[in-house]
Amino acid sequence: MAQKLIRGRLLSFKAEPRSIDDHDAYLFEEDGAILVEDGVILASGSFAEVAAGAEAGHAVVDHRPHLILPGFIDAHAHFPQMQVIASYGAELLDWLNNYTFPEETRFSDIQHGRHIARLFFDELLRNGTTTVAAYCSVHKESAEAFFSEALARNMCVVGGKVMMDRNAPAALTDTPQSSYDDTKALIDEWHGRGRLNYAITPRFAITSSPEQMEMAAALMREFPDLHMQTHLSENHDEIALTTELYPDAPDYTGIYEHYGLLGPKALLGHCIHLSEREADVLSDTGSVAVFCPTSNLFLGSGLFDYLRYRKREKPLRLASATDVGGGTNYSMLRTMDEGYKVIALNGEKLNPLASFWQITRGNAEALSLSERVGTLEPGTDADIVVLNARATPVMALRMERIETLAEELFLLQTLADDRAIVETYVAGEAAKSAL
Repeated sequence: MAQKLIRGRLLSFKAEPRSIDDHDAYLFEEDGAILVEDGVILASGSFAEVAAGAEAGHAVVDHRPHLILPGFIDAHAHFPQMQVIASYGAELLDWLNNYTFPEETRFSDIQHGRHIARLFFDELLRNGTTTVAAYCSVHKESAEAFFSEALARNMCVVGGKVMMDRNAPAALTDTPQSSYDDTKALIDEWHGRGRLNYAITPRFAITSSPEQMEMAAALMREFPDLHMQTHLSENHDEIALTTELYPDAPDYTGIYEHYGLLGPKALLGHCIHLSEREADVLSDTGSVAVFCPTSNLFLGSGLFDYLRYRKREKPLRLASATDVGGGTNYSMLRTMDEGYKVIALNGEKLNPLASFWQITRGNAEALSLSERVGTLEPGTDADIVVLNARATPVMALRMERIETLAEELFLLQTLADDRAIVETYVAGEAAKSAL
């Protein structure tokens, strides 16, 4: 394929910006460019330097004056829940029983799964998200629909069929053995194809018996390099029921610890109400606590103490995510807007550079994918988002008074939505405009 030069104002991160003035943490080019060939970034930097190294006859896509960043990464989402987003009036366990579980029973139908998977990826791309870690339903067919759609779009994703053999409708449960067999078959069929990554996915301890948790543990021993995703300490009633079901465990985290499910590729959704012992265990094992602010606020689950977790003596690895459908939208910009408010309610403020680090390189590092996505470094996949800070009249008016990059980023975080996404590139190919 011919080389392509994508021109605009480039922003990418080398490390987490500790303040608005932490200029060493990021790279910014007022007139920058990314040179792409065969889906990979060959070079990025100033337009003059990058263009000088391009082959003759290369294509140029000029996005000036818009910002160009690595594509956004969503570390926790439920693709079968698209049609229960914005469901009224329930906390976690009631919400699952009244809305989510009945909806997920529909995913035994492969055609329904394919239909929702198409819409799910459309919505991600419309919002600038190029990588997602997603939960499918209990049905093997739902994971097949998810991975098939991601493969067709050449997207880098993490996903898995949930394992759940109790405390759910009969139409939504498997068995310890069938969950093992289905998961292993899905790993064999999909993991490593294109840009696909399989995650062993016991939904959470409430819906998995000890026998099924043993199967999840066996899978992790067989496939130690795979991701594992589940839920942890989202809601007080959830925690109480979980500890009743596993009375010998020291706490909720201790269940996953006992079965060997923790580690650098363990993605634990929510993690709001952790004890100090639990936080220490997550830190010691390198496990990832995933911040889902829109869901935590919408379901009234609690306030994730983001900066305390990051700054404690044994810090936690953190990611951020939309959660959908417990969340309220598909946008990582909206997610960090709500995240800012949650952090403010905990008495601190997250600077906007750190927000954009989190949804790009930060989440890539949390998902152990930073060698492929989350940056604009040569040799990485050309997943890119282009942002317009003047996308709406309100934003354009505010931009008349904005003087710094940090102010522009905070405007995008606070007021932008899918209308601010000019283009989303997946492996160098324009994807949003193709929808």
